[in-house]
Amino acid sequence: MAAAQHNTADWAKRPERSNMLMLRIMTWISLRLGRRAGRAVLHLIASYFLLFAPASRAASRDYLGRVLQGPVRWPDIYRHFFCFASTIHDRVYLVNQRFDLFDVVVHGEASLLETMESGKGLFLIGAHMGSFEVMRALGRRHAGMKVAMAMYEENARKVNDMLAAINPAARQDIVPLGRIDSMLKIREYLDAGTLVGMLADRTFGDDATLPVTLLGGTAHLPLGPFRMAALLRRPVIFMVGMYLGGNRYEVHFEQLADFSQLAREERQAAIEQAITRYAALLEHCCRRAPYNWFNFFNFWQGESAAGNKD
Repeated sequence: MAAAQHNTADWAKRPERSNMLMLRIMTWISLRLGRRAGRAVLHLIASYFLLFAPASRAASRDYLGRVLQGPVRWPDIYRHFFCFASTIHDRVYLVNQRFDLFDVVVHGEASLLETMESGKGLFLIGAHMGSFEVMRALGRRHAGMKVAMAMYEENARKVNDMLAAINPAARQDIVPLGRIDSMLKIREYLDAGTLVGMLADRTFGDDATLPVTLLGGTAHLPLGPFRMAALLRRPVIFMVGMYLGGNRYEVHFEQLADFSQLAREERQAAIEQAITRYAALLEHCCRRAPYNWFNFFNFWQGESAAGNKD
């Protein structure tokens, strides 16, 4: 399959809905009054999006129609928004290292640790699914485990603002993409044995993409994260932290690709194979925990799930 230039940055053009004052208020309520009190506010947030975010509501209906393979009703969309709000809310506690509040089950940890033994770093490729922050709970068990996130500069700024609102003392290594020295900085982190995390289910601007089949439609996934892993000749692990309700999370690691011994002429085919496998793993996770995927925009670019019009 040939790569294509496909602008799927509709999500990036949306006005930012997060309000830093509201986040600080939520943080205060959550840390002073407890998680139960904080979660009570989440119902108001989910209701707001259900009533006043028609584009996000339509995107949720389209996605849920594909993954549930049946009629999508307003309670389904509400549950989708509530799951998203829950994972954002739990960041307050995860960033503040309140891991005692959560029941986290990890699958594939041995495979991850074995890959880390080389000391040359690796890429963790995830998606806008569940919580990436739950990785912090795993880091508590392995003191030497360090994770840096690579993301576009504007997103990096928003994440830093969010972390400052939650816990001014929190520090997270973030590598802004799109700069001349981005690749060099990522290589430095990898050479130090750091895990570099990237989310590969959204494109930005006119990124090169590869069309793949996902939930019965054609999705255009970015080539960038996998090209970077191939150019830097590193292994790639798929990672997802699925939210299962209440205080329960389930973290999965699975080998996705290993570019460390790849010949140059094999690179493109290996990249396409890795993206196709990534799409298959993402679909599997969506079907296992359907309310966990948080791409609230026209992901399939005009295709509609049958029988689900807003």
